[in-house]
Amino acid sequence: MRTAKVERKTKETDIRLSLNLDGEGKYAIDTSIPFLDHMLSLMSKHGLLDMRIKAKGDIDIDFHHTVEDIGIVLGKAMKEALGNMQGITRYGQAAVPMDEALAMVSIDISGRPYLVYKVEIPKKSKIKNFEPDLIEDFLQAFASNSSITLHVMSPYGRNTHHIIEAIFKALGRALRQAVVVDPRVKGVPSTKRVLG
Repeated sequence: MRTAKVERKTKETDIRLSLNLDGEGKYAIDTSIPFLDHMLSLMSKHGLLDMRIKAKGDIDIDFHHTVEDIGIVLGKAMKEALGNMQGITRYGQAAVPMDEALAMVSIDISGRPYLVYKVEIPKKSKIKNFEPDLIEDFLQAFASNSSITLHVMSPYGRNTHHIIEAIFKALGRALRQAVVVDPRVKGVPSTKRVLG
C-alpha cells in the first residue's frame, strides 16, 4: 500500500494528515474551514484516495495560513506515498461539469513542480467567508510540495461554488489516473529513466 503520514506544526497551524493512494475514497476531514472540508472530501471521493486530515489554524485572523499549509502537507504526503514512482501511469486528466461550470485538470507526475491556473471567478464573489483566491494558493502549495506539474482551467461558470467544486472533483479524478500502477509499465515512466 502506498501510504504516508505527515505532520506540520508552526506558530500559525497544526496539521496531521494521512493519505492512501490505493484507497476507496474514504475520508475524515476537519480543517476548521467547512467549505475546504467539503472540497477535500470531494477530491478524496472522486480520486479514490483515503484521506484523514485534522487541522487547526489561526482562522480568527485569516484562512490563508491554514489553506496554504494544508496544501503543503498534502503535497508532501503525495510525494512520500508515490515513493520511487515505479510503474505509475504518470499522466492524468479530467474534465468535470458542475451544472453551468466546467473545470479541466491535467497532471504530470514529473518531479518538476509547476502550476498553471486559468480560472475565471466571478468578481466580488465569496462563499460565506471563504475567499476564492485561496484555491490558487492551495494548489500552488500542493504542486510545489508534491513535485507535480498541474494545469487547472475553468473556461466558464457563473456560480463560484460550482466552479471550485468542479476543480476539486477534476483534481481527484486526474490524480486517480496519474497515480495508478499499470503492470505494463516497467520502471519509471520516462525515457530518461528518472523523473525530476
